[in-house]
Amino acid sequence: MKARVVFAFMLLAAGVMEAQTEWENPVKKLLREGKPVVGATITVASPDVAAHAANMGFDFLWIEMEHSPITLETLRNMILATRGLKAMPITRVPVNELWTAKRVLDQGSLGVIFPFTSTPELARQAVAACRYGPEGGRGFGPGLAMFRWPAPEGYPQFADKNVMVIIIIEQARAIENIGQIASTPGIDVMFIGVNDLSYSLGVGGQLDHPKEQEAIAKVLAAAKRHNIPVGRPAGSPEEVQRYVKEGFQFFQAASELGLMAAGARPLLQSLGKSGIDPRKQPLY
Repeated sequence: MKARVVFAFMLLAAGVMEAQTEWENPVKKLLREGKPVVGATITVASPDVAAHAANMGFDFLWIEMEHSPITLETLRNMILATRGLKAMPITRVPVNELWTAKRVLDQGSLGVIFPFTSTPELARQAVAACRYGPEGGRGFGPGLAMFRWPAPEGYPQFADKNVMVIIIIEQARAIENIGQIASTPGIDVMFIGVNDLSYSLGVGGQLDHPKEQEAIAKVLAAAKRHNIPVGRPAGSPEEVQRYVKEGFQFFQAASELGLMAAGARPLLQSLGKSGIDPRKQPLY
């Protein structure tokens, strides 16, 4: 009897170990299941901020390297700070190039957000930058990434399965090419940069303009044909619910500074306190 119990325990332990090797990027899993995901935008160069945001309930961190002073060294510390926490670290790079993707992936980013992906060639380049050969062109040097993601099956196999490729549609040219872009194998999310898109369409800042809405509809239709989740910024719970009904799944929430201001405002307003209004008193 005792031998049977020991044998059963060994089988159970083996099953647990096997299950541990089958880890899947939870953001990819949720999207595959048709569920929405939301990420906090990180613009402040602070691992503490990243770590706190990573355990608030967000599905991912949108680590901003296009419009913020975050460096590779800080990115590395932020990614290490997310270990064991909920949110997956995903990084927006400044330009769609293989070398920019390589550098953030080798720090342990589990996805890359590529701006201004306006042609099928750039879409293919984005995918190739995130995959090892022969399917892609990512160079092998993942020592730091392997420490963050100690995959039993081997880091290259793990990365090719779990690293996300997110392209941003934010130019009129991208709308013209949207069918070919959406047909590119390996794209995980098509994210609409609604503000830049409006300026490219000549209706800067008018997000409800018919030109803007028509362009957004074209992206949603192309993505649906190719079963690709679509994303966009969302600033409130009401916006998220509205956009989910429109067919969006992947949401970029406010930055940590925006969330801090939103959280502090009710308390301060209840006491009649406010900061300096730059519209009434210029700060320069």
